[in-house]
Amino acid sequence: MFDAVRQLLDLICVVVGALIAYTLVPDVDHRLFDARGMFIALEVALVTIVFPMLNIYQSWRGKSAISLIIPVLIGWGLVQMIGGLIYAAIHHVSHVPHPWLVQWTAITAALLVVSRQLTVTVLGRLRSAGFNQKRVAIVGTTSDAFRLVQRIEGSPNAGYLPVAIYDEASVSDGMAAGVPVLSHWDALTQLIRQSGITELWLTGRPSEPHPCDRFVGEFKHDFVNIRLLPDLDNLALANLGTVDVLGLPSINLVASPKSGWRVMPKEIFDRLFAAAVLFALAPLLIGVAIAVKMSSPGPVLFKQKRKGVDGNEFWIFKFRSMRVHQAEVGKIAQATRHDSRITRVGAILRRTSIDELPQFFNVLKGDMSVVGPRPHAVEHDEQYKNLVQNYMYRYRIKPGITGWAQVNGFRGETDRVEKMAARVACDLYYMVNWTFWFDVKIVFMTLFRGFVGANAY
Repeated sequence: MFDAVRQLLDLICVVVGALIAYTLVPDVDHRLFDARGMFIALEVALVTIVFPMLNIYQSWRGKSAISLIIPVLIGWGLVQMIGGLIYAAIHHVSHVPHPWLVQWTAITAALLVVSRQLTVTVLGRLRSAGFNQKRVAIVGTTSDAFRLVQRIEGSPNAGYLPVAIYDEASVSDGMAAGVPVLSHWDALTQLIRQSGITELWLTGRPSEPHPCDRFVGEFKHDFVNIRLLPDLDNLALANLGTVDVLGLPSINLVASPKSGWRVMPKEIFDRLFAAAVLFALAPLLIGVAIAVKMSSPGPVLFKQKRKGVDGNEFWIFKFRSMRVHQAEVGKIAQATRHDSRITRVGAILRRTSIDELPQFFNVLKGDMSVVGPRPHAVEHDEQYKNLVQNYMYRYRIKPGITGWAQVNGFRGETDRVEKMAARVACDLYYMVNWTFWFDVKIVFMTLFRGFVGANAY
């Protein structure tokens, strides 16, 4: 029922957006109006096909507005692209006024965003007031269940209401976080069947297998959603959802966090942003190249092997900031304060991070991203992978020119293991909590605090 309402709202947004655009770009030729009408009908039909295919109408419960907005904008852009190709094949796209088409696209996108924001807000307030809530029974130790209850209470807009905890190990019935604790099987089954509980959540750790078949068998004739919520907090990259493996649901414990269409906005942003930066800063890049060449004998660019996504190695580019010297085989000496190897021009480049600008060529090649964990020298990887817990997990995604660690002050020399550990902690936080808008935030933070710093030398 709710899916149908949401789909109807989207169709209304499409039609209303077209009508608003028509008032802004009117015409007196009725044939153009007919062409618009055909195009609108085509797009409405495509929305009913494409949006469900992208899972845009799957449950919104517990999701943020951003996680709902990004897919629908991608879907709307895809619908407009497919519609334009179909219409051009049947008639000719020039029959549709381009100014109207552009404004319709933009206005409808705005309406789709606003409708979702309003829906999330209204539903959140209704659920916070006690309406549209799902009653939940939690199975597990009292301590595990208590943490889950706290998370439910911290997200009242999600609309879940914990009504019971089932802990077989409990000595007697009691209370935890204001929720009754049951220790007897019969009490749990009776409560679920008599009190309208629709959610049964099984908690625990991967090392403590649950007799899930007992719960599934008991409630096979009841309309109760039984979900397994393993405690994966102690695993670095376990916040990854499920994937399909040979038709079977699989929980990623250690794997590349995001793939497919979810990172499409990031991939597009990377290439467009890198191209724009290189084009806009071309005069600066040429000037720096000349200055580097004149500062000391040697090449303009310095290149070094670094690990990329899933450990695949690539050559990273920088403006050379040191005098050419013979490095000790198998050892990389990090730059230190007042390092004699650094040229005068190089000191300025490193202080302002201008030496990193050639890495936008790495982004265009696809070896790097604009935002991501900074790649270290291969020798440093070998040094730290056994010293810093979860160090190598940071290479599960593309490395970046800037990152969450850099904008939080963890850049430059890592002369102590504690510094590297702090940097890795920031990288893992970024990987688990990544969104496209998190990238945008880091880019803006880099503009204000990421280029210079006390550790940049």
